[in-house]
Amino acid sequence: QVQVVQSGGGSVQPGGSLRLSCTISGDVASVVAMGWFRQGAGSEREGLAIISRASGATSYAGTVEGRFTISRDNVKNTVYLQMDGLQPPDTNMYYCATTPLTHSIDPMYYNFWGQGTQVTVSS
Repeated sequence: QVQVVQSGGGSVQPGGSLRLSCTISGDVASVVAMGWFRQGAGSEREGLAIISRASGATSYAGTVEGRFTISRDNVKNTVYLQMDGLQPPDTNMYYCATTPLTHSIDPMYYNFWGQGTQVTVSS
C-alpha cells in the first residue's frame, strides 16, 4: 500500500503560477513512477506529467509541456508540479498518483491516488 497526500492548489489569475506537492508513504520502494493528472466532472482523467522515481526521467502531455514542470525529492518522498502560465482552461481538479508498473502517462497504470486538489484560474 502507498499513501498519497497532496497539498497546494488554489486560485490564481490568468498567467499566474501555482505549485502542487504530493508526498507518498508506505511501500515507497514499489513505486516506479509518480504522475499528475486532472479530471473535471463528466470528463476522462487526463495525464499531465510523470516522473520516474529512480531516474528522474519525465514525460509531459502536449497541453502542458513548456508550462508545467514536474520534479521530485526522493529524500522527502515528494513530487512537485510547478504550473506556470496558467489559463482558465487549466481550471480543474488535480490528482497525484503512483504506479508500480511502468513509466507511462496513461492513468490506467496508476493504482494509488491522492485526494485531489482544486486549481481555479480566473480573473
